[in-house]
Amino acid sequence: MISAPVLLDTLPDIPRGYTGLAEWAACMVYILILRKRLPTANLVMVVTLGAAGLVGIQLMAGMLPIEFWTLGMALAATGMYTLLLGVTRISLRDAGYFTARAFILAELVASLQWQLEVYFYPPATQGDPLWNAVLLVGVYGAAFTGAYYLEVRHFPKNRLLNATTKELISAVVTALLTFVMSNFSFLNANTPFSGRLSPEIFYIRTLVNLCGYAALYAQQEQRLEISGKAELEAMNSILRSQHDQYLLSKRNIDMVNRKYHDMKHQIGIIRAESNPEKKAAYLDVLEGSIKGYETHNKTGNTVLDTILTAKSMYCAEHNITLTAVADGTALEGLDAMDISTIFGNALDNAIESTMTLDDPDRRLIRLALFAQNDFVLIRFENYYEGELRFEDGVLATKKADRDDHGHGIRSIRYTADKYDGSVTIHAEENWFVLRVLIPRAPR
Repeated sequence: MISAPVLLDTLPDIPRGYTGLAEWAACMVYILILRKRLPTANLVMVVTLGAAGLVGIQLMAGMLPIEFWTLGMALAATGMYTLLLGVTRISLRDAGYFTARAFILAELVASLQWQLEVYFYPPATQGDPLWNAVLLVGVYGAAFTGAYYLEVRHFPKNRLLNATTKELISAVVTALLTFVMSNFSFLNANTPFSGRLSPEIFYIRTLVNLCGYAALYAQQEQRLEISGKAELEAMNSILRSQHDQYLLSKRNIDMVNRKYHDMKHQIGIIRAESNPEKKAAYLDVLEGSIKGYETHNKTGNTVLDTILTAKSMYCAEHNITLTAVADGTALEGLDAMDISTIFGNALDNAIESTMTLDDPDRRLIRLALFAQNDFVLIRFENYYEGELRFEDGVLATKKADRDDHGHGIRSIRYTADKYDGSVTIHAEENWFVLRVLIPRAPR
């Protein structure tokens, strides 16, 4: 029978005030990195109140019975979440992601500082409080400054994090497991995974917190690597698109030259015609023949203008009528790559679908883009014939090489998910409708 171990050299745990100060400093690491929601004067006031609030939560939790220890830590995490969300321009999901990182960073630094303080200034010696304060400021200052420079390269100021639900869950689970394992010896010393001596317990806690922070750091490194590959692929796609636009422009120049020669003969006929009614009819025909080449788009967003101009020229060449009513200013806050992904893929799919129609009068594509309340609504419609087939709620491709197609819709869904948006697909009589709903970026 294994008897319950006795903790030797019992030492006091981290003071609550130290923990609250560490939590505030960890939040400040990310507040300094992220875009601010408040002007400087209000920002200073709010972060000062945040410091008092987090320290106050810890002091209050310290007065509660030990049974409410978990509740106290949950309140502290909630306070950190509220501070980050209220001060920075991030979404609810991103705030949770940063809270998980800040919580473990605070636990690591507070544990490290207290381990050093107990080692150099044991409580039994009743050391000078001044030196304790110097050690506190020194360790906190060095650790959180180092953390800032480690993290700043991970989170560019001008880009949103856009953490997915899976990434948020992964970060939160990692933080919870780290917190539980680092404090396991405080909960029950009679396990194969618990420490027996107080200095040993302090060391285990610091080491586990360090491993947890390293895991979260590696997670963000992996996110950056995946994002970098996606951006490289998108850049290659844009380069290919630019080459295609060059070829399209070359074809259009040839088309314009042919149209010029045709118009010379048509103008000669019009001049020779003495009947005013026939002359007017000829002019109407001539006007109609060149109307399709008016492809300039001014939506208020240069990326969208470029995409619509290129697609309009392609549609004109293939007898497709593309009608666009778009307020490009509603796309403020969306990355240029994401705009290209949504509109490029959706219009390419619509064009490819209408190309299968024999009747040019039915080759119709409609685009609507506008802001409504706090959302951006993008609606693509194209006329189609036949039946739509869905598999597990997802539109099934009609192409034989299924593995190489269907990526367009998946890319649109992935991009909308980055901004906490949604994508819906349905049919209205003979109209295929793709709707993208995205929350507007905070101003």
